[in-house]
Amino acid sequence: MHDLLLRGGRVLDPGRGSDYPADVVFSGGLVSEIGDNIDAAQAAEVRQVEGCFVVPGLIDLHTHVYWGGTSLGVDAGSVARTSGTTTFVDAGSAGPGNYAGFLRHVIEPSAPRILAFLNISFPGIFGFSRSVMVGECADLRLLDVGEAVRVARGNPATVVGVKVRVGRIAGGSSGMAPLEMAIEAAEELGLPVMAHIDLPPPNLREVFQRLRPGDILTHCFRPFPNAPIAGGRIREEALLARERGVIFDIGHGMGSLSFATARTMLAQGFSPDVISSDLHALCLDGPVYNLLVTLSKFLAMGMSLPDLVERATIRAARAVRRPYLGVLEAGGVGDATVLRIEEGERTYVDSTGEKMVGNRRLVCEGCVMAGSFVPVLI
Repeated sequence: MHDLLLRGGRVLDPGRGSDYPADVVFSGGLVSEIGDNIDAAQAAEVRQVEGCFVVPGLIDLHTHVYWGGTSLGVDAGSVARTSGTTTFVDAGSAGPGNYAGFLRHVIEPSAPRILAFLNISFPGIFGFSRSVMVGECADLRLLDVGEAVRVARGNPATVVGVKVRVGRIAGGSSGMAPLEMAIEAAEELGLPVMAHIDLPPPNLREVFQRLRPGDILTHCFRPFPNAPIAGGRIREEALLARERGVIFDIGHGMGSLSFATARTMLAQGFSPDVISSDLHALCLDGPVYNLLVTLSKFLAMGMSLPDLVERATIRAARAVRRPYLGVLEAGGVGDATVLRIEEGERTYVDSTGEKMVGNRRLVCEGCVMAGSFVPVLI
């Protein structure tokens, strides 16, 4: 007897090269079978998903979900039920000094999976609100490479890398020093760095030159200054970084996705490697809302559904070195997202306030987490 049957959908799994009509069955928290005309009598619960795409559980590579522990945290469980996101990767909300609380009070009890980049700054992102904005890397006394290594080594199941925010807002006058310290910790751990960049200094060229293969530049399609384009052309250092294996992640957020930058990059054949939301308390009610809205913006800019799914499943999973999270296969993780494309005009807004009209959007019809169906929250 199976626990759950998703019947009549189209399986779209770029990680396995799958795009065909099939039923998907879950048992014991895992995918147990993918096939045609599976006997509904053998399933305890049957969900009809005709006209929908069944994709691997969506992974949001850049979020802030330390709800209640930081001012920017949002509740992953609520967001999962509107966006179909089954894995949230927290991007440095917690540092070595408060990771234990994040783990016990948020990560462990969470229904959606939560992984984390550990902030190189000891307190994590502690002063982020509309009225208080204090960069956690502005005072180098708060950064301790040894403490970051110790805490990351103690939590290998959940810590997937080291997060650092560089730029005038996050780092004040500290320049490249926080990035150098994050890389030192990451090299000791054998993990990637996720680097945030805001206003100069430092400039994007300096950051690109230091990032290693497998490291992640988030906010990769941000507006000027520190945009990846200059004079309407992609910066040479961005092209060289991609050749070297640096991962380009959207990280939309409150101020880090420009439609103008995105259109220029896409027109010149430079797609993002990963599409993430950078969802936090200040953009939950717009312009981000959730990962699905972020993906819909790129659908409106001409990216195909398979390309979008790839960038929110297998590519995100590989970026955190857990490729098994990004595919649907028998015996694999029992996560899936049920999507459909809804026709109709919709207006989207980027981080600069620019508006764009699209005629299609992605809609979540529910998701599966550890083999259990979670209905959409309307």
